[in-house]
Amino acid sequence: MSRIERFLPRRHLTPVSPDATPAQDDAPVSLGIDEAPAIVVEDLCKKYRTHWAVDDVNFNVPKGWTVGLLGGNGAGKTTTIAMIMGLVVPSFGRAMVLGHDMATERHKVLSRMNFESPYVALPGRLTVRQNLTVFGRLYGVANLKARIEELIEDFGLGDVLDRVTGRLSAGQKTRVAVAKALINDPDVLLLDEPTASLDPDRAEWVRGRLRAYQKRRGATILLSSHNMTEVEQLCDFVVIMSQGRIVAMGRPGELAERFKCRDLDEVFIYLARVA
Repeated sequence: MSRIERFLPRRHLTPVSPDATPAQDDAPVSLGIDEAPAIVVEDLCKKYRTHWAVDDVNFNVPKGWTVGLLGGNGAGKTTTIAMIMGLVVPSFGRAMVLGHDMATERHKVLSRMNFESPYVALPGRLTVRQNLTVFGRLYGVANLKARIEELIEDFGLGDVLDRVTGRLSAGQKTRVAVAKALINDPDVLLLDEPTASLDPDRAEWVRGRLRAYQKRRGATILLSSHNMTEVEQLCDFVVIMSQGRIVAMGRPGELAERFKCRDLDEVFIYLARVA
């Protein structure tokens, strides 16, 4: 469609309680975007034996937006992201990135994507320089040496560049992982708790780098985080999951108003208890 008329089809949105139903009618949410979304998640389901890890999930991520995918442990976020990356094949439905079905055409778009999670370790026996070089070659980055130098300056990696990655501190590893995620100037960036293990000052510094990158590149970001302050700062829109299903979505401020909460932290806690 020429205009994104909805972010989440209303027929798939299950209110967590009668009081949680949005005040507005069932008209679709208009985003004012005149091009196809970067990410489309459509009727997405994943079943492991008798357990539905993801159950009928639908949302779009417009190009150039940062969207938060939130939920408690076991909510289905990681499985959803894995299907968006093409690492897990859906039981039903599909995940599309830049117009390509990730279950069957991931090879056509992987060079334009990247992923970062402090819980997915880079090869520990390689130095930081070697890791950036290996991943840069895997992504076919042109002028790789110059790109690595840019990342060294942007992320302050000069002092750890020739150190073995496995011996870095948790915060240093996170900085290197975020730099790796930007090695190919991705159009679509998937981030799983990008500032985990960082002190508040360094975390804000990384967020600043991500904002600057998005502004420069016009990148689309799907962010999973338990840091609600970070989500409020970075995200244009939020999708909240519980038990494999979406239970709420909206702009951070709108969600707080809808659920009569002071901030997104309170919204998250409320939904975790009632969903």
